[in-house]
Amino acid sequence: MSLRHAVLGLLSEGSASGYDLMKLFDLSLANVWPATQSQLYSELGKLAEAGLVDVTAEGPRGRKEYTITEKGLAELRHWLTEVPPARVLRSDMLLRVFFLGRVSPEEAKAYLSGQAELARKQLEHIESIRGLVENGTDNLSVYGRLVLEYGHRLARSQQEWAEWAQKQIG
Repeated sequence: MSLRHAVLGLLSEGSASGYDLMKLFDLSLANVWPATQSQLYSELGKLAEAGLVDVTAEGPRGRKEYTITEKGLAELRHWLTEVPPARVLRSDMLLRVFFLGRVSPEEAKAYLSGQAELARKQLEHIESIRGLVENGTDNLSVYGRLVLEYGHRLARSQQEWAEWAQKQIG
């Protein structure tokens, strides 16, 4: 997935300013595709240059509202239905686990404990935003619940694995 398609997907639900999109990212996509403010605004400029979005309103302090174009919708649909998803096989965290034998057992356990804690915090964050999509019937809520549940199950699995792995070290 690219930031381009994430922005197009959000704009396919309705016009929004960069500020509004950033809030939406923080509440929905940050768990699967995080973006910084500068990345988002840069991408909006590129999308406008490519004719995939239009600036449909301008307000005070340079505020711009963006709307997806037909060309943008076609690009989003093409990406959704015809471009196979990239399966990322690299994991910096697991690469480190593979070489934990180079440090003391205490350091290895501390590393794994830290991974369990990160997963626990991710679970807390997911639970803190669950209420935002639980009862919604709009597309972002319905499909957002699916993504949120995936994130919840993945984080829970990562936490359980890290706790189990700590016990495997003598």
